Amino acid sequence: MTTTQIMQRILVWGAILAAAVAVVGGVIGWMLAEGAGLASALVGTALAIVFCMLTAGSILLALKASRGQMVSGAFFGIVLGGWLLKFVLFIVLVFVLGDQDWLHRGVAFGALVAAVIGSLVIDCVVIATSRQPVIDSAADDETQGRPASGARA
Repeated sequence: MTTTQIMQRILVWGAILAAAVAVVGGVIGWMLAEGAGLASALVGTALAIVFCMLTAGSILLALKASRGQMVSGAFFGIVLGGWLLKFVLFIVLVFVLGDQDWLHRGVAFGALVAAVIGSLVIDCVVIATSRQPVIDSAADDETQGRPASGARA
């Protein structure tokens, strides 16, 4: 599975998450606070989309910065920095949105938590279940009939 396919998978599952947050949160929000509850659920939906795009963007940026080497400090630093950015964004949004009169605090918080946790679960599951080919260059050289690098001819 290529990195592009992994990112596509994250975005597809993110869209499913966003739809679920919109429908479930919208129904619950409407029952609790009518228009304000529905608006709160839609804010959570928008955040689910943003969080998933942050993941995809950070991984693609990390691959470019590390020149395709997934086992590098630059790669891990950028990806973990993206996850840290999500966490900080979550905390900031809780405080900023908590003071808005047009939102129902409980529904907004629930939708936001569902979006953040769902996004992180999607990231972890998709990355953990993706099959990345690992090729040992020395073994590849031997199968091509060339002596392995470092091996004596």
